[in-house]
Amino acid sequence: MFSPCSRFFFCLQRCRCRLVCLQRCRCRLVCLQRCRCRLVCLQRCRCRLVCLQRCASSSSCSVTGATRRERRLLCSRQERKMEESTVRDGDTGSETGGEDALVGNVNKLTVSPPGYTGALRKGHLVFDACFESGNLGRVDYISEFEFDLFIRPDTCNPRFRVWFNFTVENVRETQRVIFNVVNFSKTKSLYRDGMSPVVKSTSRPKWQRLPAKNVYYYRCPDHRRNYVMSFAFCFDREDDVYQFAYCYPYTYSRLQHYLASLERRNLPYLQREQLGLSVQQRRLDLLTITNSDHLSPEREKKLVFLTSRVHPGESPASFICQGVIDFLVSQHPVAQILRDHVIFKIVPMLNPDGVYLGNYRCSLMGFDLNRHWQDPSPWAHPTLHAVKQLIVQMNQDPRVSLEFYIDVHAHSTMLNGFMYGNVFEDEERVQRQAVFPRLLCQNAPDFSFSNTSFNRDVVKAGTGRRFLGGLLDDTSYCYTLEVSFYSYMPAGSNAPVPYTEETYMKLGRNVARTFLDYYKLNNLIKDNRPTHIQSSEVMSPTGNAKGNGVGRDAVDRQREKSQCVRH
Repeated sequence: MFSPCSRFFFCLQRCRCRLVCLQRCRCRLVCLQRCRCRLVCLQRCRCRLVCLQRCASSSSCSVTGATRRERRLLCSRQERKMEESTVRDGDTGSETGGEDALVGNVNKLTVSPPGYTGALRKGHLVFDACFESGNLGRVDYISEFEFDLFIRPDTCNPRFRVWFNFTVENVRETQRVIFNVVNFSKTKSLYRDGMSPVVKSTSRPKWQRLPAKNVYYYRCPDHRRNYVMSFAFCFDREDDVYQFAYCYPYTYSRLQHYLASLERRNLPYLQREQLGLSVQQRRLDLLTITNSDHLSPEREKKLVFLTSRVHPGESPASFICQGVIDFLVSQHPVAQILRDHVIFKIVPMLNPDGVYLGNYRCSLMGFDLNRHWQDPSPWAHPTLHAVKQLIVQMNQDPRVSLEFYIDVHAHSTMLNGFMYGNVFEDEERVQRQAVFPRLLCQNAPDFSFSNTSFNRDVVKAGTGRRFLGGLLDDTSYCYTLEVSFYSYMPAGSNAPVPYTEETYMKLGRNVARTFLDYYKLNNLIKDNRPTHIQSSEVMSPTGNAKGNGVGRDAVDRQREKSQCVRH
């Protein structure tokens, strides 16, 4: 008799697309980009999700603990989701799934002129996305100077196609090209407002944005009126390998190196622990930052919980999270006071599989984890399940007061940093909830209080902010912190300032600083030590030290009236 996992493989082998090559794909995805019937076969194979998980991971099957009934329900639900995703998109008039959906990254793909069979020449571009957080599903040769690029959808979910990250090599010096990214799943994009992709090369390893004048975002009749982002580029060094990405990548490996470097410092107020493992057996890290020697055992402990990267393609969230951590473990007077009075618990990467695989929104198995807080599965959403269990456990501890939960994201259509909060019947609680964003607006020149909104949208019911806002008591505040993929508008200016890795981190440092302002305002922390941040800690678009944002919300409102920014 076949074991459950054996039956899954037997079923997959009988599928006429012959998905056996999944096991051998070194990027742990699939390499069936030219098989036009592959998605239809995947939809008909009821066990495809678990098979994909088994093939994508070199470890043994990690879902055998689930009951057969759970697996059948999950697969049926995912089948309905994929069938629904083939309907026509009302905004774009294009299909979000179907025969053109892609399953797998290009792997050292040489794109030569049609019919060419000779030796590889300089200028015959070689594309690759088979690396960590890579994403490029297909390349079409249009001419010697133009190529159509297709984003690979998130694994097991063809609806999301936004993140791209790929390399190009074998270029010719002074070779000019136009790359057309033709299958975005979103119509609204910051590309309409001047955003551009980022690029680096082997001899210039620092990411930089392409000039906005070389980037065009438009509805294209040649691609069923989908929105296309085209950018022109000139290769200037033949021996370089060039890398292009939607935004500054922040990979799972980078996080692990960063956390390992923190551990090697042996800081007495920092503890790193493994809270759990993802479906593909990657670490779910939890950091605890506090000076336990100064916490009175008799007094209630104030706790702040922060999570990041539940959506894997929102890489700016990781830079903000690192900025928070860097500040809290530093010797700055504000950080020392916070460690003496508050416990900080931080989960820097809630969806490590999605980050590793180069997804934009979903986990390995195609789930948007930020819609499953109400009832996460321990085998389908193990990282989310572990974090929720920890928060519920701490909330039941009478010695702990869980005062803040902040989930960090990046936004693809709005500028600045801003927050989402919850709506309450108690007017006093509503006013108290607005205090922290107002204080952050004063500390961070790139944070906009006028963009901050409080809502109870039904579609957001499964998010961490909404679920925990209903679970925790009225002394707790839950926020989603958003930051633009592109830029912020300084007070008194109409010229956007593009974000960099460093300015994302500075926003994180300003978030950390704001906790002390909040606790001092509420007389929960009394300390006479200096609390100002030096000029190097505060971001200013002109390079001047400016930590004061008083009056910024009024300026924001006036600017939004003229720009018609949608909240």
